Amino acid sequence: MTLQINKLNINVEPELEAKAARLVAVFNSMESVLVAYSGGVDSALVLKVAHETLGPDRAAGCLAISPSVPPREVELAKKHAGEMGVRLLLTYTKEMEKEGYVENSPNRCYYCKSTLYTELTEMAEQRKFAYIADGFNLDDKGDHRPGHRAGKELQVRSPLVEAGFTKADIRALSKALGLPTWNKPAAACLSSRIPYGTPVTVEALEKVGRSEEFLQDLGFVGVRVRHHGDMARIEIRPSDFSRFLEETTRQQISQGLHEIGYAFVSLDLDGYRTGSLNEVIFNRKKALNVFQ
Repeated sequence: MTLQINKLNINVEPELEAKAARLVAVFNSMESVLVAYSGGVDSALVLKVAHETLGPDRAAGCLAISPSVPPREVELAKKHAGEMGVRLLLTYTKEMEKEGYVENSPNRCYYCKSTLYTELTEMAEQRKFAYIADGFNLDDKGDHRPGHRAGKELQVRSPLVEAGFTKADIRALSKALGLPTWNKPAAACLSSRIPYGTPVTVEALEKVGRSEEFLQDLGFVGVRVRHHGDMARIEIRPSDFSRFLEETTRQQISQGLHEIGYAFVSLDLDGYRTGSLNEVIFNRKKALNVFQ
C-alpha cells in the first residue's frame, strides 16, 4: 500500500499504513508540538512524522544535554536530525541537582523525566507549542518506566501509543521513510548502568561512558558496561563472545578498562539485554509473591 505523509510517498503493509495514518491524525489534532528528542529510533520517528505533518514552524524536537548522555550520542543525534531535515532545539538539564535522582532509587527516571519535561514545558510556553510529545510506545508498557509517570503528570502526549505502534512498527516505518535511525541500537542514559542504591556521580558516568566508547571503537555493537563500584560488568551480544575472548582482544579490553579506572573487569554470561538492572526489581517482586 502507498502512504502519503506530506510530500513523502512510501510503500507499507496495510496494517502499518493504518497506524501511520492514525499517527498523522494525532499530530494534526495537536496543531503544534515540541518533541522530546533523544536521537533514538522512537523519538526520531515521532519528530520526523510531526515535522512532515505540521511543518518546521509548528513542530520541533528538543535534545537534552547532561552528564548522563554520552557526548558521542549527542553528536549523533544532532547529525541524524540534520539528515532528517527537522528543526532541532537544545537544552541543558540539571537532573544531577535533584536529590531523588542522585540517590538512585528505582524511581530515578521519574526525577530525570520530571526535570526534562518541566524544562520542555517552559520552552513550549515560550515558543507557543501547544503540546509536548515523547517516544513512549506499546512495548514500553511492559518494562519498569517511572519516567512515564512524570510525563503523564505534566500532560506529555505519547503519539506512538495513541496510534498503536509497537517497536517493530516503529522500525518498519522508520525504514520505509529512510530514517538513519531505523536500525539504531537502544541507547539509554548512562545512569541506567549504575545499580539502584548506588549514588549517581559525574565520575561514575564518565567512567561508564569512556568504557562503552572504548568497546564500541573495538567494533562491539549494543554494548553495556554496568558499573559496580570497582568492577565493570560488560554485556555484549552472545554472538560476540568468541571475539571478545580472543586472547589479544581480551587483554586489550582488560587493559583499557583498568586504565579508565576499574580494578576488576568481568563479562556477563547472560549477554546484552536492555534494562538488566531492572531484573533486581522484578526478581524481588517475584520473591515477595512466593512468600505472601
